[in-house]
Amino acid sequence: MPFSSGLLSEIRDRIAAHARPDLRTPIDGLLLSKVETDAPHYSLTEPLLVVMAQGGKRLLLGDQVHEYWAGHYLAVTTDLPVTGHFVDARPHAPALGMGLVLRPSAIAALALRAPAQPWSRGTTDPTAIATGEADPDLLDAAARMLRLLDRPTDAPVLAPLIEQEILWRMITGPDGVMIRQIGLADSGLSHVSRAIRWIRDNYAEPMRISDLARTAGMSPSAFHRHFRAVTAMSPLQFQKRIRLQEARSLLVAAPGDVARVGHLVGYESPTQFNREYRRLFGAPPGRDAERMRAGADPGTVRQLP
Repeated sequence: MPFSSGLLSEIRDRIAAHARPDLRTPIDGLLLSKVETDAPHYSLTEPLLVVMAQGGKRLLLGDQVHEYWAGHYLAVTTDLPVTGHFVDARPHAPALGMGLVLRPSAIAALALRAPAQPWSRGTTDPTAIATGEADPDLLDAAARMLRLLDRPTDAPVLAPLIEQEILWRMITGPDGVMIRQIGLADSGLSHVSRAIRWIRDNYAEPMRISDLARTAGMSPSAFHRHFRAVTAMSPLQFQKRIRLQEARSLLVAAPGDVARVGHLVGYESPTQFNREYRRLFGAPPGRDAERMRAGADPGTVRQLP
């Protein structure tokens, strides 16, 4: 399709021109990514829509594998610890992506105006990640959003309108049921997200499923089922992943006593910390920290999921 191909080419060129290492842009909520390596990357992502303009990525959430490529989108509806790597990304052919933060308030306002979709309260929770082909309307809106980076006087007025259009395309598209959950205060996703936020903010603390279930307003058995449906992990697995990724961040920012870092993120046993850290990152904490301090690990650079 020449129209879509031309839009994708424009999106690719504009991302390459404006992407920065910290992902940020002058437009609030708009993120741009340019990655030149296929090294594994570990991150805690927020609710986000990503449009891939060049390259592809494989993303691991629990035991689920999600792939998306140039011309496709990725939608993430809650905070999730994910592992991923871009496919064949190189300096001469970097992976290029555009991200848009998915704000619950903006989605809630549009969801009220959207046509009804076949979903009911008793239906199984949608997963927190979806991928699909970006249609020409979505690519057109994405391209117009990126053009505003060269028109700073227009951006404050037009960027919120284009953001609404992009959200509308997603809400009324194939994954609309999943996207709408972000804006619904009484959705299963919203209930689970409250527990996810508690784990994220208190990852070093002891965790009781009964307390998390109470936070989510569910029975323990229902909470465990909904949590796994959304995150593809048990609450314990989720907490462990958060702890280990936070430990890695601490080792990058302030290298020091490995046992102390393990204790800071909630591990009472240094042996268990070392074992689980190595299982996730492929090297013991001390050696992994040395590699990161030497700048040999591109996986610590900020990326879109």
